[in-house]
Amino acid sequence: MLFDSHTHLNFAAFNADREEVIKKCLDDNVWMLNVGTNYETSKKAIEIAEKYPEGVYAAIGLHPINLDEEDFDYEKYKKLALSSKKVVAIGEIGLDYWYKPKTKRKLALFKQKQKELLLQELKLAYDLNLPVIFHCRMAHDDLLKILELEVISYKLQGVIHCFTGDLQQAEKYLASGFYLGFNGIIFKLNLDEIIKKTPLDRILIETDCPFLTPPDFSEERNNPLSVKFVAEHIAKIKNTSFEKIAEATSQNAKTLFKI
Repeated sequence: MLFDSHTHLNFAAFNADREEVIKKCLDDNVWMLNVGTNYETSKKAIEIAEKYPEGVYAAIGLHPINLDEEDFDYEKYKKLALSSKKVVAIGEIGLDYWYKPKTKRKLALFKQKQKELLLQELKLAYDLNLPVIFHCRMAHDDLLKILELEVISYKLQGVIHCFTGDLQQAEKYLASGFYLGFNGIIFKLNLDEIIKKTPLDRILIETDCPFLTPPDFSEERNNPLSVKFVAEHIAKIKNTSFEKIAEATSQNAKTLFKI
């Protein structure tokens, strides 16, 4: 089997054929975790997961880029998480400095607001004893500084989704017990050395669909079936078999998300 540890079949891009896509995936023995980015997509992820006895799971969270559109309500998200046993993680949450203000004052406020949100969501993960799916773009040093304190305080477990940092940052995450998630970005960025040096028991594979479609996938819109291309590429980089990567990463996902 394969386990796509980060999907967005809960997004509107799949409204027309969501059930068909999921059926194809499950028939091909591809399991998936649909990840929320705000309250509505988190709720949708749960609704989808509840339709299937196994193989489809949900994560809930407020993505930092959605902070201007939605205020984080701790109790509301906590109630949502407790509404279903299919909720296996808090995410995706974190820091995103890609679209940042240009003035120093606005930039400082922008970063502080994201950090405050992250701390609230980390507390939610701790209170619910759930692992975290971290989104981090152009902000790894700040995230690492936060986690150096919070890992000790909250004993956090989780994955750095769509890892795009450098080797030193990867080593720091791994030393803190986190997993690294790799997806179609590995066909665009040279992450070979990082993948080589990441222990197999600390790797998760994902698609981030409908985004980051691998170049050899037959469809323009990405979906969990393409996770096999990620597994194949990692197997090539690590000079091992596809079957070994599939087995290890699936077990890693089951271990982290307690499935």
